[in-house]
Amino acid sequence: MPIVRMKDIRKWNMEEMIKKLEEYRSELLEQRALQASGGAIENPGRIKEIRKTIARILTVINERKKGLKIEE
Repeated sequence: MPIVRMKDIRKWNMEEMIKKLEEYRSELLEQRALQASGGAIENPGRIKEIRKTIARILTVINERKKGLKIEE
């Protein structure tokens, strides 16, 4: 999956964000399990990318809960 930008996340509705958040969390869990078991992961930078994407999604969810209007 490519890097997800804030402007793309802001276009999603709440259901889509929650669905994507679950997908990224499960992928992160898989990557960490593979790394912990001593396996060679294809892209070591992917874990960092997934963590940042999860943080971006959570940021937009919290903005919407608080009613903040962020324009890009």
